[in-house]
Amino acid sequence: MTTESTNTDKDVSATEAEVNTTEEQVVEQNDVEQTEATAEVVEEEVVVELSAEQQKIAELEQALAAAQMTVADQKDSVIRAKAEVDNMRRRSAQEVDKAKKFALEKFAGEMLNVVDNLERGLATIDAEAEEQKAIFEGVNLTLQGLSSGLEKFGVKAVDPQDQPFNPELHQAMSMQEVEGVEPNTVIAVMQKGYELNGRLIRPAMVMVSKA
Repeated sequence: MTTESTNTDKDVSATEAEVNTTEEQVVEQNDVEQTEATAEVVEEEVVVELSAEQQKIAELEQALAAAQMTVADQKDSVIRAKAEVDNMRRRSAQEVDKAKKFALEKFAGEMLNVVDNLERGLATIDAEAEEQKAIFEGVNLTLQGLSSGLEKFGVKAVDPQDQPFNPELHQAMSMQEVEGVEPNTVIAVMQKGYELNGRLIRPAMVMVSKA
């Protein structure tokens, strides 16, 4: 074997080594490119999945907000309805209470005429006269019984004798100057007034002093 043959073999071996190296580099490059392509595909799929999840989360958040708003509206409606029912119950109770208190107003008005007549009758009887004493006692007992019965049902007399004049309770029929009496003082009661459970049903007819 000559020197040239040996050199030729070395060149062939070197060439083959270079070819093998190049092939390995090509394979590695292909593997890298394929790996990168796969990574890009996976990344795109992940992005798509994340976008879908975000969209679903946004839809759920909107649905939750709408549900919360509906619940708040329904809560307000329930509160308003409850308040309205409470007000209706309160008004109904007040109306029933007023109806109970003032149902006797017309009847009491009629009975007051009887009381007035009995009082006028007593004023004409001489209680000191022996022959009229029995009549006086009978009429007086009748008047006291009627007045007591009216008081049980909330009818109360307004007798403002010697009291300051009150236009809300009294009706001035005349005015008269009286020495030693303060102005606007009731000096005579011509007819008693009456209240029914605190509400005036008839003002007292009075005479008032003037300056």
